[in-house]
Amino acid sequence: MNHIFSLFAIYIALFLFGMTVMRQGLLHLQEKKMSNWLKNAVDSPFKSLIMGTAVTAVLQSSSAVMIMTVGLVAAGIIPFRHSIGIILGANIGTVVTLEIIAFDLTWLIFPLLIIGIPLLFTRSQLLFCVGCLLFGFSSILIAIHGFETLAYPLSSLSLIYDWLLSTNESKLLAVSVGIIMSAIIQSSSAVTAIAMSFMNEEFLNLPSGIAIMLGANIGTCMTAWLASVGGSKESKLTAYAHIWLNLLGVILFFPFIHYFAVWINYIATVPSVQLAHSAMIFNLLSSFIILAFIDKFAKFIQWIHR
Repeated sequence: MNHIFSLFAIYIALFLFGMTVMRQGLLHLQEKKMSNWLKNAVDSPFKSLIMGTAVTAVLQSSSAVMIMTVGLVAAGIIPFRHSIGIILGANIGTVVTLEIIAFDLTWLIFPLLIIGIPLLFTRSQLLFCVGCLLFGFSSILIAIHGFETLAYPLSSLSLIYDWLLSTNESKLLAVSVGIIMSAIIQSSSAVTAIAMSFMNEEFLNLPSGIAIMLGANIGTCMTAWLASVGGSKESKLTAYAHIWLNLLGVILFFPFIHYFAVWINYIATVPSVQLAHSAMIFNLLSSFIILAFIDKFAKFIQWIHR
């Protein structure tokens, strides 16, 4: 049993490692362009949303974008009100990763490694960054495949099996699991990818997978909150806004999980693709609903955390 949990921890570490390597490659490639793009996203909330979506889709990490946003707000470069749009965009952009890994791309692992590893030892910055992208993405694919191979051994353990049954029966428990796992791992994408693997092996049903995904959205807020500790008042408001945005979205969405799952069944049949589409639709809907009331939401955050 210990070796199964050890492998599971290794695959989680490999997934996060792959995300980090990809992000570093992109950051070296773009240098300071990401921060400059965020600085320019101050004209309107909608422009901030588009910018947050684009930067997060490129960096493949909403946490990294949130840390940058908190820093820019703390420096007084971006006003708190416009940081809300970036947060909404980050929530949308982060599910791009899920849409990609939802499909079976294991056949790409060896070609990516064969091409990517030699590029990591080149002197050219461009080729090195490309190598980081290829090597990092292959690491993510290996981790996803590892999650799937461990799904059956893990579920054969009575403790895990009982836990899976509990989450299938209690959506509130599933949300709690998503919050805790995401707060510990610091990656909502990794938590949702694990849920995808168990769904593909038919140990988790779609409503439970959606509930875990919703919880992961809340748990990942821990990163921005930690980044705001010791910062300015506005940077703390940005972190609080991130928490409230995800919390309100989950509260509004939670009662309709079963109805939403029925609808998702009509647009996709593969479990992992169903969960990826669920994450995309949820984040799009919740972000555009909040965008319509962004001024009132900003005043609400300033009032409740005055």
